[in-house]
Amino acid sequence: MRLADAILDDCLCDPAAPLARDPARGYGLDKAQAQVQLASLKDWLRVQQTMLWANRRDALLLVLQGPDCSGKNGVIRRVLAGLDPLGLSPHSFQAPSEEERQHDFLWRYRACLPRPGMLGAFNRSYYEALVSDLRDSLCTPADIPLRRAAIESFERQLPAHGIHPLKCYLQLSVDEQKQRLHRRLEQPEKRWKLTLGDLQDHRNFARQQTQWAEVLRHSHSDTVPWYVIPADHRWLRDLLVASLLAREFERLALTWPTRPAPFTHADLDSTP
Repeated sequence: MRLADAILDDCLCDPAAPLARDPARGYGLDKAQAQVQLASLKDWLRVQQTMLWANRRDALLLVLQGPDCSGKNGVIRRVLAGLDPLGLSPHSFQAPSEEERQHDFLWRYRACLPRPGMLGAFNRSYYEALVSDLRDSLCTPADIPLRRAAIESFERQLPAHGIHPLKCYLQLSVDEQKQRLHRRLEQPEKRWKLTLGDLQDHRNFARQQTQWAEVLRHSHSDTVPWYVIPADHRWLRDLLVASLLAREFERLALTWPTRPAPFTHADLDSTP
């Protein structure tokens, strides 16, 4: 149902060259095949998410990073669509507000961690504190080592709270980003999303990718790995993330709760 381990493991970050792979690689799959497979996989994910919610023991956290237009919203919309909204906890993080700046940089992310039984999704994450905050002069280069250590400590604590993070960096080529920005300019339903910052980020694409490669290099580990997802093809991006999510559910080995029912058939039949 999901993609094979060999394909998923091929997406594991290589700390020596985190973003050196081709973001347009296709693993020999085609769009029609991938869409059928994703639809089938989502039916299975729906059952797993319900069992996660029923047990209220563990939580999954899907962390999505990537450049503008790489599809962070798209993954949440396409992969998580159809799951029980009561068991979902999606959050999108932009530049911190004035109130958020009064707290430790991790404060707003801690406040949004999924509770037991929930499937959480972060569209951008605490890793923005190492790149975007620096770009926006919200911290200095001297702050980065301390922030990096704080994030490492933060992630080490997540399993103790039953939270299992799945970190995906959606790798997009600069040419594909330009095409998607052109499409946004042409489509009113997407044009409203654009800011001058999008143009500036596109012009600085290479420099930002270098910065993110450094982040991935330092924050990838065997216990909390990064997966670098080729995102030039939306259909493959979605199937890869869904398959990784399915593998996380498999590792949880969920079953339906076996606690006794709160009433019996006799109780029900005795009701007037």
